[in-house]
Amino acid sequence: MTIFSRTEDRRRSPMDCLMMTATAGVFLTLSLCLNEKAQAESSSADRNRTLKVANVVKVDQVMSAIPIGFDLLTHNDHQFTAYYNKNRQLMVAVRKLGSEKWKRIQLPERAPWDSHNGVTMAVDRNGELHVSGNMHVGPLNYYRIQPDGTIKQLNEMTGRNENRVTYPRFLKTHEGRLVFMYRDGSSGNGRRLMNIYDADRKTWSRFLDEPLFDGSKQDMNAYPHGPKHGPDGRFHIVWMWRDTGDAATNHDISYIRSKNLRDWETAGGEPVQLPVTPENKKVVVDPVPSREGLINMGFALGFDHRKRPIVSYHKYDEEGKSQIYNARWEEDEWKIYRMSSWDVRWDFGGGGSIPSRVGAGPVRPVEDGKLAQPYHHWKAGDGVALLDPETLRKIGETTVGYRKPSELTESRSNIEGMKVHWTGDSGSSGQNQVRYELRWESLEPNRDRKPDTIPKPSTMEVYKFIQPS
Repeated sequence: MTIFSRTEDRRRSPMDCLMMTATAGVFLTLSLCLNEKAQAESSSADRNRTLKVANVVKVDQVMSAIPIGFDLLTHNDHQFTAYYNKNRQLMVAVRKLGSEKWKRIQLPERAPWDSHNGVTMAVDRNGELHVSGNMHVGPLNYYRIQPDGTIKQLNEMTGRNENRVTYPRFLKTHEGRLVFMYRDGSSGNGRRLMNIYDADRKTWSRFLDEPLFDGSKQDMNAYPHGPKHGPDGRFHIVWMWRDTGDAATNHDISYIRSKNLRDWETAGGEPVQLPVTPENKKVVVDPVPSREGLINMGFALGFDHRKRPIVSYHKYDEEGKSQIYNARWEEDEWKIYRMSSWDVRWDFGGGGSIPSRVGAGPVRPVEDGKLAQPYHHWKAGDGVALLDPETLRKIGETTVGYRKPSELTESRSNIEGMKVHWTGDSGSSGQNQVRYELRWESLEPNRDRKPDTIPKPSTMEVYKFIQPS
């Protein structure tokens, strides 16, 4: 039985309102369109921007003791989910759009108690599904699933530097060729490598002759966000360096861009030689020292009306309080602006996955020439800041963007500490007003240890949302 069609893959970003990606070893998408207080105070016109639930389809019972990154991909008239079921078994479920019946494919992988072991998918131009995941400084796990459902397990791509893999990610070139990026090494001592797939020969080779990032000689590791396809047609990456497995040792938020994922340059257009190392100070946006509040989660990359990149992150201010900052390339240099004025400090550190307490979402243009930025704060709450386009100062709160119905953003569990997770669609349904998202619940990260109490499995569902006109 053919489970999906052999047609050209068409990938686009989900039609999100304002989204941020929290990177804590696990990649979880958090919708920060509007906090509860803002919803209560919003006008009737704003309330009409609530997404309409067109359909809900149950996928499976999934592990809920810790959060691990799942994936959702819509390709033509078929939809795929990759996840760990209630027995922590890695699964791929496939359905035809419009059907509630899933074909479940079990892969020979079982998740440990480690939030780093997320899973990612992509479809190539021949219609084969590529799956990789369940790795934290371990051997490469990689599978191809053919349109008839046949699984091909491959223990290598190029056969080089594939024994200590973490953070797998598939992406596409402008020409639609499949690229695989991953970390080789460990936290505080690693390199980012990129492979490219030949769909005719069904073989992988190195895309870059050198690593994209390499901190191994300095006993450091880069934590990137991106590559992200920007409104200027370029690919953009922001990252920070980290000295050890201690989360407090992040430093030097940095940026580069490229037209082809191969040739990279600074924000000012100066060529950057690969690999990028901690010694290259021309790529540094803000030279934040180690243990000064910079962490590899809750940082983002956005753009203003003039398509200028804005790098968002948080660090400690002069008084040691945690604040969100935005940096924009202006007049041949990075100008740094503080967005928040909070009076508390998130004092973090240590190894393993930890919950995000402060997060900065991507800045984006909104109506009237202003800018908006979602944020997360464990005490001040979540919201969307309205920013002055010239000074990047916060001038208020906004309800811009579409949001989910409030009853979907709250946990249905009676277990304390359960959180709702959403994953956007990394593919395309071909319907402009439609978006699909995956919903499930779990406890927070537990520093990659088995929780003392294992909650009942969570029901994972695919929601079909329609934007109100």
